[in-house]
Amino acid sequence: MLTKLIPSLLQALLVLVISPLQIGIIRATKARLEGKGRGRLAQPWREIIKLFKKETIHYKSGSAVVEIGSIAVLGSSLTLALVIPSITLATVIRPDLFVIVSILTINAVAQGLIGLASGTSFGGLGASRHITLLALTEPTLLISIYALSITDHTTNLASIVAIRSNDPIQIVSPVGLLVVISLVIAVISEAGRLPVDNPSTHLELTMIHEAMTLESSGRNFAYQELASWIKLTVLSALIMNLLVPWPIAPRLSLEVIPSALLLLSKVALVGSLIAVAEIFLAKVRLFRVPELLAGSLAIAFIAVIISGVTAP
Repeated sequence: MLTKLIPSLLQALLVLVISPLQIGIIRATKARLEGKGRGRLAQPWREIIKLFKKETIHYKSGSAVVEIGSIAVLGSSLTLALVIPSITLATVIRPDLFVIVSILTINAVAQGLIGLASGTSFGGLGASRHITLLALTEPTLLISIYALSITDHTTNLASIVAIRSNDPIQIVSPVGLLVVISLVIAVISEAGRLPVDNPSTHLELTMIHEAMTLESSGRNFAYQELASWIKLTVLSALIMNLLVPWPIAPRLSLEVIPSALLLLSKVALVGSLIAVAEIFLAKVRLFRVPELLAGSLAIAFIAVIISGVTAP
């Protein structure tokens, strides 16, 4: 048990530390490309520390669900960091496909309840949009990884990563490429990045995630922000480990060190790519977002069909 608990805790701790760094890389890269000077990589950590020091204001129209939901959102994100193999395949909780999607669903529902419990029109607006997109995002994640499980004959994500590391041909196979494309679109939606959502705007007509967190303050807001950053880092690591599944330590050993260093490089690369992409992307109209997500769901279905036909 300890041989799996210790590496899982190390993995979650590492994700907790580098997730604000990834946001810092995104902001700094965008600031550099837009000619706004050099951004500070550690600024997101300063923001979180400042939020924990601030007073938490409770609205008369709100309820205790805001505080409970904020803790639930952070707890589910940290659980996701424990489950999804980022630096080691030995996780204390079996990284089954359905377990991962269930954790993501709990995270999304808790975030939606926070928006509704705030008792404001903005919160309800963001929650309704968020749940609408959830109906397309979660099936995409489920079906896309299921396409890989057909070929590998397992729904265990750690086993899928291990098989891809031993057989690199699967990485560039039609199924593998379609799954990555589908996952990228779904992860962008889950993380609330452009073109699905703009995390740097407070315009009523466009905001989704920001609308649910707008009425939160103090430690509740810190929990929600940190949870969203952790989720982006974990899902980014998942995509990169499906593309570059080396090196990932099979158990608690010295191999964890190069795995952790490479994870930092992967997260930095994803952050830089997100920043570059967002420079050239515009926010898609809200009514066009379901079309984008439906396209990713269709790609995942195509991957399942091809996987089913070609599986031995």
